[in-house]
Amino acid sequence: MATAAPSAASRIAVVTGASSGIGAATARQLAAAGYRVVLTARRKDRIEALAEEIDKAGHQATAYALDVTDRAAVDEFATAFQRIGVLVNNAGGALGADPVATGDPADWRQMYETNVIGTLNLTQALLPKLVASGDGTVVVVSSTAGHGTYEGGAGYVAAKHGAHVLAETLRLEIVGQPVRVIEIAPGMVKTDEFALTRFGGDTEKAEKVYQGVADPLTADDVAETITWAVTRPSHVNVDLLVLRPRAQASNTKVHRES
Repeated sequence: MATAAPSAASRIAVVTGASSGIGAATARQLAAAGYRVVLTARRKDRIEALAEEIDKAGHQATAYALDVTDRAAVDEFATAFQRIGVLVNNAGGALGADPVATGDPADWRQMYETNVIGTLNLTQALLPKLVASGDGTVVVVSSTAGHGTYEGGAGYVAAKHGAHVLAETLRLEIVGQPVRVIEIAPGMVKTDEFALTRFGGDTEKAEKVYQGVADPLTADDVAETITWAVTRPSHVNVDLLVLRPRAQASNTKVHRES
């Protein structure tokens, strides 16, 4: 039996945190796969430049400056759509690597707001539009930190555990609706900004994260995985996909070459 062609609405993909790293790479790859991508991030200049790049490549992209932790702004953003097909909750990040005893509560709060509440805001605001499309997909980009802990990472680990549980619970709650819930949990990914942001711009500390690791994951590796999961047939739900570089066996077991 032939399947109906996907609606135009199901070919719209919203990507949060699209100004750099995994978000930007995912926007490029979804656009190349035929989606009209809507790029959101706080850095307007970055997403406008990326939208222009995608358009020049012959694809479709729109930039929309947005802070995912600002619920009023998110709700206003959602009014632009009657239906959408894909939401990639990628906005997040880590701050600091202090032990629980001395961790900065402000850093913990910011990580939770971005990684969990930001995901909640976009998902709540756009879920009716995803249902209305008849073939929606919610992607939560969590982390292996959402599935295991490590010393010095408790604040980030707590936030990513929250993102994992959000995805897992949402999947249970909307079963029977025409919306898939996919969680992608990357391990060690080397991007231009993740570790640098985590260590407050300290390039030496940032480089030590990847020191001796021959081939950490790249943003493109993760984006390709997200795009693969999103483009499976509608009845196929990739509940959880964990990816790490070969050199990383766990959050705390990494082979480093001398």
